[in-house]
Amino acid sequence: MKFKSDIVIGLEIHTEIDTKTKLFCSCPTKGSEEPNTRTCPTCLGQPGSKPVLNNKAVEFALKLCLALNCKISPELIFSRKSYFYPDMAKNYQISQYEIPLGKSGNLRLRNGKEIGIIRVHMEEDPASLIHPAGMKESAYVLVDYNRSGNPLVEIVTEPDLASPDEARDFMKQLITVLNYLEIFDINEGIIKADANVSIKENEYTRIEIKNITGFKEIERALNYEVNRQKEEAKRGKNIEQETRAWDSDKGVTFSLRKKETEEDYGYIIDTDLTVVEITGKWLNQIKKEMPELAQDKVKKFIQKHKIKKEDAEILAAEKELAEMFEKVAEEINPLLAAKWLRRELVRVLNYNKKELHEVEIDEKHMIDLLKLVESRKITDNVASKIMEKLIEKPFDIKDYVKKENLEAVSDISELEKYCKEAIKENPKAVADYKKGEKKALNFVVGKVMQKTRGKATPKEVNEIILRMIE
Repeated sequence: MKFKSDIVIGLEIHTEIDTKTKLFCSCPTKGSEEPNTRTCPTCLGQPGSKPVLNNKAVEFALKLCLALNCKISPELIFSRKSYFYPDMAKNYQISQYEIPLGKSGNLRLRNGKEIGIIRVHMEEDPASLIHPAGMKESAYVLVDYNRSGNPLVEIVTEPDLASPDEARDFMKQLITVLNYLEIFDINEGIIKADANVSIKENEYTRIEIKNITGFKEIERALNYEVNRQKEEAKRGKNIEQETRAWDSDKGVTFSLRKKETEEDYGYIIDTDLTVVEITGKWLNQIKKEMPELAQDKVKKFIQKHKIKKEDAEILAAEKELAEMFEKVAEEINPLLAAKWLRRELVRVLNYNKKELHEVEIDEKHMIDLLKLVESRKITDNVASKIMEKLIEKPFDIKDYVKKENLEAVSDISELEKYCKEAIKENPKAVADYKKGEKKALNFVVGKVMQKTRGKATPKEVNEIILRMIE
């Protein structure tokens, strides 16, 4: 394969599907965190146990395939991926190999670049391994089979990513899709990535990095590995294809083993699971349940509401924020609504380290607040402070404004009185302005804003002061 970029990255992403029970048994996917308590003979692979497919997990996986524009297989076939490791008690993982559920899809990055999706397939999650002293130093490993058998989808990309930054953005876009589909628990769900990375200087010899968790960690691991390979190339050292692991504490990758091929796993069709037909009727029913996705909302926000592309992308990136914007924009000027939700609401949430779903504020509060802003009954400054209080605990905004006497000062004679006082009390700032120091005027304007408790608009105050001193 001929590559166009100096850095070539492909991702294999494992995402946990948010079902109540495991992929092939009725054990709960959540609940007791006491090790090895959410298990049964089936998810432990004990003799005589038989797997039974979770229908809801298949529906969720099909939704993801459709959202990623994949071609859907007419049949769902499972295989056994044989390997001997403590995270699978039965010494094989039930996965898909010969025919994936979806293939030949794509996902668009924020910059518009399309990343190809080779395949999307279903598999069961292995157990959780705990290395008390770290993966390299531990003399023993602890195994918790609670997670074993949880439903996963694996998304395998084409080697289309040309930088660690693009890899991180791909993960962000994928999370957005999962959030819109409501098939992933964004707070507790597990999402991990194996990354294949190669560089031009080493003739694109592929190195795989296993089990990287988190967006920032993916970017960190890839940046480290790219720099490591470049340093090796400078020294003239030959790099061989291998599998490495990422140590997030030390910020380094280290060698695990020479890279095996898929054939080394000895895949065979799982005879305990029958072939499931993906009928047209079933697919059509799932398509009817599919929500409008983020990229569709971006187009709608731009075309229908005439807001900027950047604002539309930020609003659409989070499902709850996008839905709030649509409801607010029905009663408030969409440009004003976009400005306040995209900037002020997001600012206040970030400051309080909260997500929108974690606070009680809803579209009714935003509509009440922005109606006062739109009609100029309160200033932007006052509205911002009210927003900060709303995040803590919602209240009746109109009553609060009236009770606290926060209505905007619109009486020109009253504003002129405050401006005269500020000019008289700050002669030096006025003199500095007249000498050419334009910023000195802001000081006087600020004094007026203090006198009005932020209930006057800076623009109007600015105009009155200029008229008075010039």
